[in-house]
Amino acid sequence: MNVVSLESASKEYPGGVRALREVSLTIRRGEMVAIVGPSGSGKSTLMHLMGTLDRPTTGHVRLLGHDLASLPDEQLSAIRARWIGFVFQRFFLTAHLSALDNVVTALLYDGTPPRRRRDLARSALERVGLGHRLDHRPSELSGGERQRVAVARALASGPALLLADEPTGNLDSASSAGIMEILTDLHRDGSTIVVITHNPNLAAAMPRQVEILDGRIRSDTGITDGPSSPLGRTEARS
Repeated sequence: MNVVSLESASKEYPGGVRALREVSLTIRRGEMVAIVGPSGSGKSTLMHLMGTLDRPTTGHVRLLGHDLASLPDEQLSAIRARWIGFVFQRFFLTAHLSALDNVVTALLYDGTPPRRRRDLARSALERVGLGHRLDHRPSELSGGERQRVAVARALASGPALLLADEPTGNLDSASSAGIMEILTDLHRDGSTIVVITHNPNLAAAMPRQVEILDGRIRSDTGITDGPSSPLGRTEARS
């Protein structure tokens, strides 16, 4: 099943700035994909379209078969809360809340019953190795631990798609390796993950790499003319 697909999607901002140009890209369930490119290449715009944070100027974006352009903002917000988990370079944790409560806040708007929120948050933190740090506030955690809280917050609701935008950009090499190990483990468990990065070495370690430059897809290791892989055939064209 296709989790997210873009069909000839372009994005133009005021002043004639074209951030994306006729991009077609399909991410199938269970894939782990790196979107790689230099600053200004369009990769963040691509993530915003996949994450329903923005709409294409032309073309279509579909999430689990739903054409997002046809949905009102209120419904898009509900889809974003339930089906998409975000991890950003900056952790965006609330300073006065514990790790557990930071994760609980992500479940306030997706329809999770109140009695289930803390159980799901605790389970997500245990999954990223922070079961012993539930009551610690962000100031009491290392950078790597804070990013683990952010990952737990993103996966607590069991999203269909996990989008990670430069998730290791603010971390040292050891912490970066730990975060990537967690994401790899989540992928092995069946999660669909897209990592946005400017780091070609980080991208090279992932099963599929999509390179974007000047708003166009330059290469995609997921394209094949042979039989489908276990993850399924994927397509992209500029």
